[in-house]
Amino acid sequence: MAASGAIQIGELSRRTGCNIETIRYYERIGLLPTPSRRGRFRSYAREDVARLGFVRRARELGFTLDEVRALLGLANGGESRCADVRDLAASHLKDVRERIADLERMERVLADSVRACDAGLEPGCPLLDALGAGSRDAEAA
Repeated sequence: MAASGAIQIGELSRRTGCNIETIRYYERIGLLPTPSRRGRFRSYAREDVARLGFVRRARELGFTLDEVRALLGLANGGESRCADVRDLAASHLKDVRERIADLERMERVLADSVRACDAGLEPGCPLLDALGAGSRDAEAA
């Protein structure tokens, strides 16, 4: 029988919406502490639910595993932790903005290619031509 408040991995998965294999992976890489065992079953505490929720939310926001690890370390830190978290978040925000700019460029190329296909004015396939031009640009670089 599990200790009062202790839950098994299936319940942890249900409460957090995190896949069981992902939970095990996070344990292996140290994002979650190794749980105590009750016989052959892992036994998780309320703190584990909160920690996994934190990890899952950070991952949903696009933080890398290393960034999540750093955030977890800062969450247990001292007075300067807010400035450190801000610096990490600012760096992540810069990366997100760069990806958004890349996605906007991709959207324009795809939209132009689809319009060219719809117009039917060009011989061949404009989308394949656009993709081929990108590979030729890479070879020239």
